[in-house]
Amino acid sequence: MPGRTRVEISEQAFLINDAPTYAGREYQGRRIEGLLLNSRMVQAIFDDLNPTTRGRWAYPDTGVWDADRNVTEFIAALPSYRNAGLLAFTTNLQGGMPSPHTEERQPWHNSGWTADGQLRPDYESRLGRVIERADELGMVVILGLFYFGQDERLDDESAVIRAVEHAAGWILDRGFTNVLIEINNECDILYDHEILKPHRVHELIERAKRITKDGGRVLVSTSYGGGTIPGEKVVAASDLLLLHGNGVEKPDRIAAMVRETRAVRGCRPMPILFNEDDHYLFDQPKNNMLAAISEYASWGYYDQGTSNYRDGYQSPPTNWRIDTERKRGFCDLVRQVAGVR
Repeated sequence: MPGRTRVEISEQAFLINDAPTYAGREYQGRRIEGLLLNSRMVQAIFDDLNPTTRGRWAYPDTGVWDADRNVTEFIAALPSYRNAGLLAFTTNLQGGMPSPHTEERQPWHNSGWTADGQLRPDYESRLGRVIERADELGMVVILGLFYFGQDERLDDESAVIRAVEHAAGWILDRGFTNVLIEINNECDILYDHEILKPHRVHELIERAKRITKDGGRVLVSTSYGGGTIPGEKVVAASDLLLLHGNGVEKPDRIAAMVRETRAVRGCRPMPILFNEDDHYLFDQPKNNMLAAISEYASWGYYDQGTSNYRDGYQSPPTNWRIDTERKRGFCDLVRQVAGVR
């Protein structure tokens, strides 16, 4: 039965099952209680419906791509992250950039949505498995609905709206209480549909918030590109604020981003959470994770990978195990911050 893990918000803090996360925890004199340390794992339910590009993601040992194997291996790895103190991860119904090199035109077809905004049954099944396992482990899923380069797979604005309302309703109907919605990843980058762009995406946040069941609803936000501060309309509409630190080289700038976000006109007490940051100086006394925490903001790890790009989390076929120096460095610091032995 779903519903073992219930995420809520109390001003700037996250609660799980009525208790603040990391209850009573401080690290280097900084409050950790109420934060949500997380990782970007957006390809957990990845597939490619384009037969001409599907072979790009083939597993080396079989020579074929296998979406079920991918999600099964992801689910098998989740306990290791939970045991390290990680409480949340981001996945997305349109994934992320699966290539190690950014490609503006994306020929692959990784979309959990049909052209008219219905949830594809195979994506629904994989996503359900992921959320259910996270629920069992006491983890929160930050569920992205759209990704640039794939949003054009939906026919029109009506389809986008239908998808948002369907997602919120599906979460409530399934009884999932451990999900936060991220309408789209980096709303200010290359979206085709106007309603997914910064000047209108607040409309979708508000639509998702209006979907209720038995008096409950899903908590909703969206994110911007690295280093960008959310706009006033998004701040006003959101339940939490999602920042990205990728491309931000100096930890002091991460801290400043949190302060500037709280200073946006109309901002009220709510959590601030980085759910994407590609900086990894985990053994250094100053790094982006600790800078975010210093301003009482949650932080999330983004690992595209190295020259052998499978060793990150963004490029299929993904190796979900904690078996690289970078992943171990991240998990070691999470353990320290969370107080996990």
